[in-house]
Parts: sequence; C-alpha cells; structure tokens
Amino acid sequence: MFLMRAIATEIVRRLRAADHEAYFVGGCVRDQLLGEEPQDYDIATSAVPEQIESLFPRTVPVGRQFGVVVVIEEGIPFQVATFRAEADYRDGRHPGRVTFCDPRADARRRDFTVNGLFWDPLRNRLHDWVGGEADLRAKIIRTIGDPRERFAEDHLRLLRAVRFAAQLNFAIEPSTLAAVRDDASKILAVSAERIREELMKLFRPPHAARGLGLLRESGLLEQVLPEVAATIACDQSPEFHPEGSVYSHLIRIFDHLPADAAPSLIWAALLHDIGKPATASRDAQTGAIHFFGHEETGAEIAKEILERLRFPRKQIDEIVACVRHHMQFKDALQMRKSTLRRMLLRPTFPTELELHRLDCLGSHGRMDHYEFLLRQAEELERQPAIRPPLLSGEDLLGMGMKPGPRMGRMLAELRERQLQDELTTPDEARAWAQKQLDGT
Repeated sequence: MFLMRAIATEIVRRLRAADHEAYFVGGCVRDQLLGEEPQDYDIATSAVPEQIESLFPRTVPVGRQFGVVVVIEEGIPFQVATFRAEADYRDGRHPGRVTFCDPRADARRRDFTVNGLFWDPLRNRLHDWVGGEADLRAKIIRTIGDPRERFAEDHLRLLRAVRFAAQLNFAIEPSTLAAVRDDASKILAVSAERIREELMKLFRPPHAARGLGLLRESGLLEQVLPEVAATIACDQSPEFHPEGSVYSHLIRIFDHLPADAAPSLIWAALLHDIGKPATASRDAQTGAIHFFGHEETGAEIAKEILERLRFPRKQIDEIVACVRHHMQFKDALQMRKSTLRRMLLRPTFPTELELHRLDCLGSHGRMDHYEFLLRQAEELERQPAIRPPLLSGEDLLGMGMKPGPRMGRMLAELRERQLQDELTTPDEARAWAQKQLDGT
C-alpha cells in the first residue's frame, strides 16, 4: 500500500509541476484520517482530460465526458478526475449537465461530508469545505447539503448511507436518515447490479449484523429484500430457537460470520431460512411452530432473489444448494455411511458445513453434529480412493453390457456399495458386476 500511495503522490506532483491543482479526494482521505490503510487513491485536479492524457503515457478515458480519466502507473490504476459541478439530474443517476469548476464546488457536489475531504500530499494539508472532519470525529454520516437533493441526484446514495454507517460504525445524522426513510422506495429505480454490489459490501464482516439492522431501520430492507423483511415477524419454537424470530436468528448468525467469509457463505446464511414465513404453521393442540418443507421452498425463493439481483449463475447454484440441503445436517448421526459420504462429497459441502456451524451458533449453540461431520470430512480426506467411482459406463460397455436403464441402475448400485465399503477396488467392482451380468 505504501507503493500505491507513493505513486499517487507522484501523480499529484506531476500535475502540480504542470501548473494544475491536484489533491487526494474521497475515501482515501477519509480512511487515512481514521487511521486505516486506503485500498485505492482517487485524485481530483484542475487539469481537463486532454491535459491529463498529455502528462501520462498510459490512460483510459472511462468517463471523459464527466472529466474522468484512469491513469495507469506501474500497472496500478488511479482515477484522476477534473473538478466538476453537476446539475439537471433526470434519472436518479446521471447529470444532464457537467461543468468544470474549482475544488470547493467539486466538494459540494459529492455525497457525504466524510467523503468530501481533500488532502494535499505534498504539503500534508487537509482541505475541508463541507464539515467532513468534524463529522469524522463525531462518527456521523451526513449528506453534503440537503439530503433530498443529494438522494435525488443518485438514488444509490440511499443504500450507500447505510453501507458507510455500518462499515465505519457511524450513526446516520437524523435528517439524513429521515430522508432515506422517506425516499426508500426510490432505490428500486437503481439497477439490480448496483444494488447487489452495495449489499455485498454492506454484509461484509465484521459489520454484517449492523448492516442488516440499519437496512431494516432505514426502511430499505422492505424495498430491496422484502423476503428477508418477512422474517421479522416470523416466530420460531423456543425449544430450538431461544433467540426468537427468524430475523433475530439471522442477526445472530451475521454476528458470528468469520472475517474471511466468502460471499456465497454470507448469502447462504442470509437466505437459508427464507422459506420459513411461507411455510409456517402452528400445531392446534401443542402450539408448536413448524416449517415443513421450508428448505425446498426457501431454495426456490433464494433462486428468485439471487436472479433478481443478477448474481452470477455459478454463485446462484452454490447458494441455492446450501439452502436446499441445510436441514440434512440434523440427521447426520443417523445416516447410512453411503448417504453421509454423498453429503461429504458434494462440491458445496465445505460451505454447507460452515453454514451449519453458523446456524448452530445463531440458535441453540449445540455443536455435536458439526464436530461429528468435521471428523468425518477429515477421515474422508484420508481416503482419496472413495472420490472417483470404481467403474464407469465405458467399463460396463467393455464387459458386454448394453446401454440403457439397467446400466444406470447398476452404476448407482456400484456407487452405493463403494460408499458403504462393500466394494473397495476396481477388481472387486468388476467381479460383482460380472456376476450381475451372468445372472448369478
């Protein structure tokens, strides 16, 4: 990261040497003042795109009409943007008019005060024209100017306010939060891809639980994930879920997410019980609450949500598989060896197992099934011969068997016997298959 900062500083130096103003701006300044290491560096300058391109040999005009050029130095991209003011927003995202301006006006058109700070890396001097430094100290997310105007310019800022508050562990300033609540429905005008990317950041540990809570508090949860909002009023049996509602269960799970949790695990955790509100029933005599078939219903609902948010197909399949299978873990101690091994051999099993651990931590806290499965998985790792089938269809064809349903049944039986340790080598499998073919 030191190298990245040194290169960014050199970009500012070269712009200054050509008689242009230039500063670090936005998130890198905010993170620096909070004592965090910036992940990237954005630069704002008085130079227009043509002048930026003339000073640096490798550039990409990603948003030239808005004054934005990416400068590539030592293989690292840096966004360099001309100071600009924007007006005439018509679609909740794009300005109808962009004019180049001075740094003060550029600061005033940004979203939140904590993102509107400018830093001079050559003089180590902060420029604060929007009150961002005070809000950083007070740990407050506040829009620059009228919150309704800022949110009207880009509706995604509604979600970004929540994300920054969760990510930084800040409070949302009351008038800003009120505007988010009032305008929450406007988030639906934003593309699914942009919403998904914000949610991915919002649910990242260690601020995932707070992110989900703020999403509810802001009124945005009912807009972007109404199926999750339905879990708030979905009670569960205290015997298995002393934490209360399904939503309370999700909050507890999010509190236990590991720091390196992959997106598929996070979304499987969020959606694993998404079918409960639709399947809830109560026993008329005992009062017990049941959710029969909620895993299958949940898999279908999860698929709809993930497709709506334009997740990649591979990720959808992995998350949906975790939702569909998560109830199997309660029967692990009673499973036949072959059934258990089929579970262990699923490509999604590592994610499923971690989901089961979180599911337990988010409810009763009992880890006996998890520890048993962990031991079984470790044992299976020491038996690599079990992973590939002992015989293939080609092997059976070579033994004189004709293609058809009988071959499929025989392959399934061979696999079952292999997983039960009844057949352990290709020779044993071949001898067994030959007996079936001979009718003996």
